[in-house]
Amino acid sequence: MNTDNGIVAGIDFGTQALKMSLFSLEGKLVWRGERSYPTVFPLAGRAEQQPEDWWKALIEVLQEAAKSISLSRIEGIGVCATSSTVLVTDNVGVPQTPALLWMDKRAIHQAKAINENESHAVKKVLQYSGGKVSEEWMVAKALYLKESGFLPPGTRIMEQLDWINFRLTGRWVASQCNAVCKWNYQVGKGFSSAFFEAIGLPDYQKIWPDEIIPVGGKVGSITKEAAAELGLTPGIPVFQGGIDAHIGMLGAGAVEPGVMSLVMGTSFVHLVHTAVPIFHEGLWGPYENAILPDKWLIEGGQLSCGSLTSWFLQQFYPHVPEDELGSVYEEVVKEAGKIAPGSDGLVMMDSWQGNRTPYRNPLASGSLVGLTLAHTRFHIFRAILESTAYGTRNIIETFTDSHVPITRIIACGGGTKNELWMQILSDVTGLVIETLEETEAGSKGAAILAAYGLGRYPSLADAANSNATTGRVFTPQQEARERYDRYFDAYLELHRALFPIMKELSVT
Repeated sequence: MNTDNGIVAGIDFGTQALKMSLFSLEGKLVWRGERSYPTVFPLAGRAEQQPEDWWKALIEVLQEAAKSISLSRIEGIGVCATSSTVLVTDNVGVPQTPALLWMDKRAIHQAKAINENESHAVKKVLQYSGGKVSEEWMVAKALYLKESGFLPPGTRIMEQLDWINFRLTGRWVASQCNAVCKWNYQVGKGFSSAFFEAIGLPDYQKIWPDEIIPVGGKVGSITKEAAAELGLTPGIPVFQGGIDAHIGMLGAGAVEPGVMSLVMGTSFVHLVHTAVPIFHEGLWGPYENAILPDKWLIEGGQLSCGSLTSWFLQQFYPHVPEDELGSVYEEVVKEAGKIAPGSDGLVMMDSWQGNRTPYRNPLASGSLVGLTLAHTRFHIFRAILESTAYGTRNIIETFTDSHVPITRIIACGGGTKNELWMQILSDVTGLVIETLEETEAGSKGAAILAAYGLGRYPSLADAANSNATTGRVFTPQQEARERYDRYFDAYLELHRALFPIMKELSVT
């Protein structure tokens, strides 16, 4: 290994775009780039992507990187991706269906049937996922695909990460991170045949990837075919990643118990390690050894966050070219910042694609209460930011009520670039929130695990701590916090009042 010139590549396949970061083996950022790909929403509750669009984005971002840096310097690659973005392939990896994006809700009936199954085998497994599965997850989607006739003999089912790793290395493997968190896999016990028999998926082993590999383990090496397509050197080792938000914990340095990683992207994800398992029906987990050995992971999350700001720009500024939306966004943030906390009486519910935690209600939808003719689009934008902050506070209070201590909050992701949003989050929660110098924690975390896989660090935790860099710190303002307490109470009351109505209106 050439420690003077060697670099590692961290590749993050996010919901809206691929982001790649190249770091020196000493942890210095060398290059960063991204490429977007489209999402199609064919029907209410459905969301799809084309797998070949992911591969095309990877080719293009590597071509762009090659203009600035020699790709022959890459000595290791780590990949993370959205979780439970599921596709069916033939036995040589050719996609047979569009990918069902993580937010796709068509498996809602399968998830409901699993959760209502009273067999001991099912209840025993579900206790390690907060007592339920989600319609987002691999198991529910696999059951939907089987029952809908999309899994004929000879096909395989996998997640986005598995397909990318297969295209890179030719190996059918899955990540222990994804399997533990979204596939009802237990380290040391494996998959429960009794569980899968009980839910109607007894042949899971015929369609699943062949091997489960822990985060940082070697998946394989870049094949000659992949190298030719990507402009890389054959034989580069590829190390196992996991769920993008979860690998972001490594990029954020959030590896000690009590340190919350708040990932601010299309959705928000709230992750905390604990030394012992914590069981609570309002949280996902406890997940054993999902990222770090001898640690349990507890998860909360909000489905609609960054996607709401994207919706706002699409609906209120459809005439603005995409390359000019950045300056428009800055102006919107500036105007929203002039409005007092509470958006002059507006309260929004952030559950536009359902509620992930703590209510686990896939039929929840959005609402905006308090509108008058005096309100402007900037009030609506501020209400969007505030609604996501109310949702985060609700989740944090569920953590603390469950005796999961929160000693620090480290925020990462594209949302941290919006300083108004960060201050609102601090004011609403009443907590100090740290950000990172490197906002893209997913690609950084993937690069960190590649450096670990190459032997640069004795453990993943050491690798994460060695590369953690704090950026801005946001402190709650007392007057704003007191005002937000009133609006947060209204936000909670709206859930109780509107959930029954949303169920009646649901078209899923």
